Amino acid sequence: MEQEFELIAKTFMGLEPVLAQELTQLGANKVHIGRRMVSFTGDKEMMYRANFQLHTAIRILKPIAHFKASSAEDMYEEVKKIDWSKYIEKGKTFSVDSVVYSEEFRNSRFVTYKVKDAIVDQFRENTGTRPNISVSNPDIRLNIHVAEDAATLSLDSSGESLHRRGYRQESVEAPLNEVLAAGMVLMTGWKGETDFIDPMCGSGTILIEAALIARNISPGVFRKEFAFEKWPDFNQDLFDEIYNDDSQERIFEHHIYGYDIDMKAVNTARLNVKAAGLTNEISIDHQDFKNFKKPAEQSIMIMNPPYGERISTPNLLGTYKMIGERLKHEFGGNEAWILSYREECFDQIGLKPSIKFPVYNGSLECEFRKYSLFDGRMKEFRAEGGIVKTDREKQEMAQKHRFRSVREFKTRLDEESNNEEGDIRSFTFHKHEIGDFAGGRKRIDHDDRRGGFGGRRDDKRGSYGDRHDDKRSGFGGRRDDKRGSYGGAKKFGDKKFGDKAKRGGFEKTETHVDSED
Repeated sequence: MEQEFELIAKTFMGLEPVLAQELTQLGANKVHIGRRMVSFTGDKEMMYRANFQLHTAIRILKPIAHFKASSAEDMYEEVKKIDWSKYIEKGKTFSVDSVVYSEEFRNSRFVTYKVKDAIVDQFRENTGTRPNISVSNPDIRLNIHVAEDAATLSLDSSGESLHRRGYRQESVEAPLNEVLAAGMVLMTGWKGETDFIDPMCGSGTILIEAALIARNISPGVFRKEFAFEKWPDFNQDLFDEIYNDDSQERIFEHHIYGYDIDMKAVNTARLNVKAAGLTNEISIDHQDFKNFKKPAEQSIMIMNPPYGERISTPNLLGTYKMIGERLKHEFGGNEAWILSYREECFDQIGLKPSIKFPVYNGSLECEFRKYSLFDGRMKEFRAEGGIVKTDREKQEMAQKHRFRSVREFKTRLDEESNNEEGDIRSFTFHKHEIGDFAGGRKRIDHDDRRGGFGGRRDDKRGSYGDRHDDKRSGFGGRRDDKRGSYGGAKKFGDKKFGDKAKRGGFEKTETHVDSED
């Protein structure tokens, strides 16, 4: 049995408990919640799975050294003690990210340069050569975290932030981060037992993340690559086994509905849903929430209305008043969850939340509130055995320390000391630029296995990363004589089996002001 080692999963403020639960369910050991991170232990398979399967992790770090450094000289000497030939092979590239909370080291760039100097000097002394500096895609990514005089130096096994799934083809203004969207869905406890509604869906992020959770599809299937694939000890066979194993995916017997008042957003969301291969699970229509009518089936609703910050409306408070009116009159017997930023907006909803979760959307300290809707009067609802607030929710709400005593909704946090880690990937070393499971499917390594837009492919996958042969077609939608293009489902009795989106995502991604790493 392979020896376990220390690992760290980074996430957004407020999502730590959700991430810890994901890790526990994944089989991780010694799971401990920290600030914007969860530490755990596991072997190489666990590290691969954490990158591939977790919905609420931003990146997975593998610490290789812990040390004390009270000065720049200490930092340099401690880093230089590490045998870097074990991690960076000759001619390979590397980069360093620094996260610093220290009176001694006030500038993360300074720490970055000290780490760089120590590594470069070691290579120069041992080999007589010094790597070149450039800003290109590195083979090895390093992360140095400094809290006062305590430093942790780690290998970054993820590479590009894990929130960049790969399915997003186009975006709307101020798109919601994929990791935050997944965290919100998981906070509700919903796993696909009812219909799901997002009446202000924007580019469809919440809808897609909900569908992945309902189907138990690993978000890593859309990724072009992970940083650990370039490590000297990378186990290709082990990762292929993980990547091609869809045995834990579930049947989703309900449906996910998205709506938006903006037709451009509707078209964008439809494009992203198609790219994710989830058109069988998700329907998107053009509709103003003021015309929302009670759904025929039991449903859960999550919405992310405008906050009046990057996105606003002509009558922001009136919008929230309308939201409360629609929920009260057209969503009885269901529950709705709302993410927003301003207390005065929540006040306009006019409904009492059963629980409030503090979360960060970028640098904005928001709240994610649950509203349990019922028909009739509260007294009658409770007399009939209705529960507005569960015991767990009562306990959560009693923890006053979860919120600042005096909330200033206009306060913005410094980006470097808030979401993600305030990464500064300031330089890269590199050599001189050079111009299974499931039916026996197998990914071929590297260049031959990935399509032109970052899609993983082999002889059965097309140039956009979609699996196809004489029985498959469309943009990633798997089909044979019983499956339609673009992810059409086949039916076995009353069971629906959606398409399998096993391919790398399209390369195109957008810059997320609220979600960058």
